[in-house]
Amino acid sequence: MGGGGNMSAPTTKTEQKKNALPKVPSSKPPFTLGDIRKAIPPHCFQRSLIRSFSYLVQDLILVSIFYYIANTYFHALPSPYSYLAWTTYWIAQGCVCTGIWVIGHECGHHGFSDYQWVDDTVGLILHSALLTPYFAWKHSHRRHHANTGSLENDEVYIPRLESKLRWYYKYLNNPVGRVLVLAFTLTFAWPLYLIFNISGKKYDRFACHYDPYSPIYTDRERLQIYISDAGIIAATYVLYRLTLTQGLAWLVCIYGVPLLIVNGFIVLITLLHHTHSSLPHYDSSEWDYLRGALATVDRDYGVLNKVFHNVTDTHVLHHIFSYISHYHAMEATKAIKPLLGDYYQFDDTPILKAMWRDTKECIFVEKDKDKAIETLPPKILAVETAKPIGSDTFEERSIHSINFISDSNVEFDYIVLLDGFDIDDGSDVHKEVRTLRDERRAYKRRSGRERIPPNTDDVPLDKVEQDICFDEIETQDRNLTGRVGGDDPFYYISEAYSCETD
Repeated sequence: MGGGGNMSAPTTKTEQKKNALPKVPSSKPPFTLGDIRKAIPPHCFQRSLIRSFSYLVQDLILVSIFYYIANTYFHALPSPYSYLAWTTYWIAQGCVCTGIWVIGHECGHHGFSDYQWVDDTVGLILHSALLTPYFAWKHSHRRHHANTGSLENDEVYIPRLESKLRWYYKYLNNPVGRVLVLAFTLTFAWPLYLIFNISGKKYDRFACHYDPYSPIYTDRERLQIYISDAGIIAATYVLYRLTLTQGLAWLVCIYGVPLLIVNGFIVLITLLHHTHSSLPHYDSSEWDYLRGALATVDRDYGVLNKVFHNVTDTHVLHHIFSYISHYHAMEATKAIKPLLGDYYQFDDTPILKAMWRDTKECIFVEKDKDKAIETLPPKILAVETAKPIGSDTFEERSIHSINFISDSNVEFDYIVLLDGFDIDDGSDVHKEVRTLRDERRAYKRRSGRERIPPNTDDVPLDKVEQDICFDEIETQDRNLTGRVGGDDPFYYISEAYSCETD
């Protein structure tokens, strides 16, 4: 699974028909995040607590109505009609509950209100009711947003290289195999991801969303993982009590089947957003935040777009500014489309057809061999700065991608120096970066009189201080190798990945 990049243009009519959308350019965009922000009306960045709650209340009313009808009248229906009634209930309730899950997801991005505690409280209740560990998924999902499209650092939907395909893929690459894969994926992929990190980023040890000491999380986040687990335990206990009073069959029909539909939609929506033959994936030598954020595609789910609060057809915007509330997302998407141009992708293929096509075509990624490597001037993408508490020694090194995490023994985490990376109020990712950048600038002002010695091979780290190489990043006239931040500067190259189609 996974998308594509800059393969050579299709040469046959069959290939042209297969690839309905042109491939997203893998070169550096001619616009910045600041340019995109300026194209969006300012009111789109405003969050309304009352308006957000109105959508939640609307969904809860629908859930209550569906429940009342099913619980009150379905048992009196004769057999043929009861089957049809229950099927209708499961689909309708599952779709509306998916919308509720999306609101909880919006809470995790601080897009529900201006109050973080309100967002986290609402999100914890909604996601726990749907057996999703709110804080656990919130933190792993933030890292997905911070590393989208990166083959090394993305959290989910990381495509395989051809050389790393599992042995059984060749037996599943047929209609029957694809049906089995889709059925298994839509039914079990979500809980398996939460429990075993299936399809997630590979860690050096077992990773689980329910484990506070999982390598997914840092020390600062572990308490919230316990809170997430407590929410799941509380919801499970309520379901257990309902089973004792109402019976297992009642619970399965009223709650269990709609939950399976919610889980299936979660997987389907996210899978199709990041799996398309037009989308590039980048290795660490070419990835940057903006290009990664643009490596996604908007989809058309028809009437379900509104039921799902437009998470389906505004996903490109969501990866650029994740804290914009869903009721502003359509307007903001329309505002940025002219600026993004070929970097914006929208596929209106019917969802069932798109699901089948992309499962068939997107098997693995490979290097684009037809495009020459373009070497641009050196540019630091980001600098990691860590100061253990109680120590005066700074350790600084260049990194390939942004991974916004913090540990209890780290005073500063990631100072982002991305070209054009404007910091925007309210974003879960951008707010953290803005704070760190302000700290760095304040430190630089305090240390401005200090001079970097000409020979830094044996310079004590505590003498160099945190703002080393700041001027070098501006002028690019000195070699950083051997200094604090000792990796070589990174180079943008235009050799992207592409999806192999059969």
